[in-house]
Order: sequence, then C-alpha cells, then structure tokens
Amino acid sequence: MSFNEIPTFSQLDEKQQLVLKQLAGQVTSVFVTGAGGFLGKALCRFLRTADINVVGFARGSYPELKDMGVQLIKGDIADKQALLNAMQGCDLVFHVASKAGVWGNKASYFQPNVSGTENIIEACRELNISRLVYTSTPSVTFCGLDEDGINESQPYAQSYLNYYGLSKATAEQSVLQANTAGLKTVALRPHLIWGPGDPHLVPRVLERAKAGRLKLVGKTDKLVDTIYIDNAVYAHLLAAVKLSETCPVCAGKAYFLSNDQPILMADMLNKILACKNLPAVTKRVPASVAYAVGTFLEWIYLGLRKSEEPIMTRFVARQLSTSHYFDISAAKHDLGYQPLVSIDQGMVKLKASL
Repeated sequence: MSFNEIPTFSQLDEKQQLVLKQLAGQVTSVFVTGAGGFLGKALCRFLRTADINVVGFARGSYPELKDMGVQLIKGDIADKQALLNAMQGCDLVFHVASKAGVWGNKASYFQPNVSGTENIIEACRELNISRLVYTSTPSVTFCGLDEDGINESQPYAQSYLNYYGLSKATAEQSVLQANTAGLKTVALRPHLIWGPGDPHLVPRVLERAKAGRLKLVGKTDKLVDTIYIDNAVYAHLLAAVKLSETCPVCAGKAYFLSNDQPILMADMLNKILACKNLPAVTKRVPASVAYAVGTFLEWIYLGLRKSEEPIMTRFVARQLSTSHYFDISAAKHDLGYQPLVSIDQGMVKLKASL
C-alpha cells in the first residue's frame, strides 16, 4: 500500500482505531495546515480513514489529498483572511505548517512560523474554534550542547544557531500563552520524523551516501531520538482527544515526542542505508572541523547573498556532534502516548516503500 493511500479502518492498530473513533465523535470538521507536508499528509490520511471531514490548507496543489477526500484549499498562513475563509465550520485545528531548514534570514522564518501562527490563533478565537494542536520541535531548547534525557523542564535556549529554532520557540510560546477555557492549546515536539514518504531525512541521507559525501561528525557517536511517522500522528490524535476534556491536563503545555528508543546516530544512518543496500557510513570528520567549515560557509554564503543551504552550517555541525534524546514520561502520562511502531518495524515499512 502506498503512503498516499488510505488504509482501511480494520488495518489500523487497535489503539489507532480507538483514538480515531473518539475523535470522530467529537468533531464536525478538522483543519490541517501544511496538509501537503510529510506529517500533515499523514494526519489527513489517518483522519480520512475514520471518515472525518478534513479541510487541508497548503501553498501547493496535492492531487493525492483530493483523492483521499480532503477538501484542499490553496493559501498561505501569512494571509489571515484566507485562513478565516478556509477555517469556517471547523472545530479542531492541527497547525503543522512551518518553514523548516537550517539556513535563511530572520524574515523568511518569522513570517510563516511566527506571524502565521499568530494568524492561526486569532482565527481560532474569531471563529470560536476550541482546540488547537501545534506541531513544535525540540529545537526550541537546543543551544548547541548535549541533551541527555531532558524533559519539559528544560528552558528555552538563550541563544540559537539559526532562525528556525528561534522562530519555533517564539511561536510555541504564543500558542501556549493563548490557552484559555475557550481555546485549549497544546504543543508537541516530535524529533526527527521519518518513514515512508519522508521527503527530508531519508532522501538526504541516501543522496549524500550515493555521492560519497555522508560522514559522521565527532570522535564518538551520540545517542539521538527519532520518531516514526505513524507514532507522530498517533500522538497528535491523542492530544486532540485530550483537549476535549473539561479540564485537560495537557492544555497550555508542551511535550517531547519520540520512539522512546535512543539510538546512536551511526546506527540510525546505517539502518536507513541498509534499506537501499548501501554500505555503512564509516568516515568521520572532527566536530571542531565541521563547526569551522560551517562558520566559514555561512560567512561566504552571506557575503554572496546565496539563498541555497550550505553543505555544512554551525547548527548542523552541533546537531550531528551532540546527543538529543528525551524523557517522554509526560507525554505517556498526560496524553496516554506509547509508540506503536518500533524503529526496526518502521525500517521494514521504509524499505518496502523505497
């Protein structure tokens, strides 16, 4: 089955069926921003499995969403009036849309990620939409140092290595501060989403490996958390259902999400490479060298006003040479979240899709 096809309800895990049944009984219509993206499209697919009416909002055209039965509306979240028009009749919002990446000026990130999120919040208030689930990122706490089993008590970073992390932290705080009895909000922080249909991590790893440019950064491998796409969707559905409670414990809070299987970066990369029968990555570059190269390339790209992303940046150098794994006890306790698909089970599905 293609990742663009809707599975039958009976094909779903019992826990997926349960949360979708609960949600189907609570909503009339669901609004999904970033519906054409990896997570947004997967959310739409699962919602449609339960015959939930979905209004997808995206900047591009996605015939596969229309084939799923999604009412796709083309627009930009920076356009508040377009949002107000599109969100009419919806009673739940999954705000997934975001400008991701590691390179770009402040305005290019703040307009969609901060202003766009503020437009979503305002539209929810004006249209009396009572639930907002926001897709955030663990990058909101990352300052370039190891993150070993941290939880939500970790403060926002005092400084950021790019505007993506800063813009997402700013937007997340706006979402959490917007939480009221009339608009219940929650922010979810999934780390390294992957799986069939992934347009980011998996193809980049495979492309660089085939070109002989994939290298490990640092003398030793660090543990990282990842999350399989179906697990990320499941957590979002759980959060939406929990927000329907009279006094939801998750309202106004942020939650780290993962597969709860910290794995060495080299092992994760090699599992992905094995899906295409590519040799394991063994070459290394010192973390200090990677950081110096990233700094140099950033200065060059800024000087030349190049918009494309450098092959290395300070943020990427730090990301690849530090640990990133999280204590997801809060998500387990407050949302009832448990990963449904292990890394190895996910790799089987990924291999079949490539």
